Amino acid sequence: MEKTVAKKRCPWVPTGHELYERYHDTEWGRPIRKDQVFFEFLLLESAQAGLSWETILKRREGYRKAFAHFDAEKVARFTTRDTERLMRDESIIRHRLKIESAITNAQIFLTIQKEFGSFSTYVWHFVGNMVEHSPGSMARVTSPAADALAADLKRRGFKFFGPVIAYAFMQATGLVDDHAPECFRHSK
Repeated sequence: MEKTVAKKRCPWVPTGHELYERYHDTEWGRPIRKDQVFFEFLLLESAQAGLSWETILKRREGYRKAFAHFDAEKVARFTTRDTERLMRDESIIRHRLKIESAITNAQIFLTIQKEFGSFSTYVWHFVGNMVEHSPGSMARVTSPAADALAADLKRRGFKFFGPVIAYAFMQATGLVDDHAPECFRHSK
C-alpha cells in the first residue's frame, strides 16, 4: 500500500483546514488580470480589516450575493437604502463604515478604470508589470509597492485600505509571490 504524501503548503495554512487549503491551492498568489476579480479582493480585503481572513472566507458567498456578484458598476450605484439592507444581512459583516466604504471604493474603482483603461493596468504598474518575488518568509506585512498603492488609493479617497491590507491584497491577487520556499506553489 502506497503512502500518500501531503502537499507542503505555506505555514499559514492550517493542516486539514479545507477552506484555507482550497483557497491557498487554487487562488492565493495566482496572478490575475481581471478587473472584476480585483474588485472582489478589494472589497473582501477591506471588509477583513481587524478580522481574520477565515471570517471573510466563510462569508464570501454572502458578500458575492450582497454586493451584486462583485460588479463594481452596480455597487457604485448602491444607495442608503442598499446600505440599510446590507446592515440587516447576516451573511456579511454588518459594519456600517465598511459597507459605505465598499460603495465609495467602487465609485473610485470605476474612476481608476476610466483613467487607466482598466484597474489591472493601474495596479500592475505598482510592481513594474511583473510579479514581485518575496523571500516567502511571511515576515513582512508590507512593501514599498504596497505602501505606494495604499497611499495612492487613500489620496483618491479609498477607505479601509492601508499598507498592510494593500500588501495582503497584492499577495492574494498574485502581484507578489509570497509562497514559502517549501510550498508546492512557490515559484522556482
